[in-house]
Amino acid sequence: MMVIMSLKLFLEAIIKFLFGIVLVGLLIFLPAGTLSYFNGWLFMGVLFIPMLIAGIIMMIKNPKLLANRLDAKEKQKDQNIVIKLSGLMFVAGFIVAGLDYRFKWIVISPIVSYVFSLIFLLGYVLWAIVLKQNTYLSRNIKVEEGQKVVSTGLYKVVRHPMYTATLVVFLSMPLILGSLISFFIFLLYPILIIIRIIGEEKLLEKELEGYIEYKKKVKYRLIPFIW
Repeated sequence: MMVIMSLKLFLEAIIKFLFGIVLVGLLIFLPAGTLSYFNGWLFMGVLFIPMLIAGIIMMIKNPKLLANRLDAKEKQKDQNIVIKLSGLMFVAGFIVAGLDYRFKWIVISPIVSYVFSLIFLLGYVLWAIVLKQNTYLSRNIKVEEGQKVVSTGLYKVVRHPMYTATLVVFLSMPLILGSLISFFIFLLYPILIIIRIIGEEKLLEKELEGYIEYKKKVKYRLIPFIW
């Protein structure tokens, strides 16, 4: 039974990974009108190579965590609008980046793309650290049976370090693609993540024992000394 479940999880992970590559590739390169879009390949590399490595590690060391990360079905109805708007943001941002490259609306220095590629990878490292410190993390808002408040590591600094990591990663994406216009589209993300955190904390206060006490100890939610 465990072998069958592991095989099913492996196939699901591979299918979603390959689908992601195809989808992102189409959204970027079709509007660009060429496969010679270097920033597009740079972005695909820094996005999908670490993702593949992280997926393999989770599959070997913590299949349950991988299953949680693959489960993208949001069960909180009031969060569905946030998820949908986030999806639209990504689609619009990638398409505009490709069009920006094709029509040269705003040209920025290649150095910017290289710098933000490094920042993106640092965000990925931060994301990996958070996953190691909190194995309850999933892509949808829920409280699992037996779940406990994590208050060590990065959770001593902010209450939602995973969202801090995604903030670094997602805001780097359009600049890796070399598109300042796309970056302005991605500025919608901080607003969406604030709305999501507010909703998530309401659920955690009700269903996760000890969370209210944890909130009193750790003041900041997303960025230290700011919010």
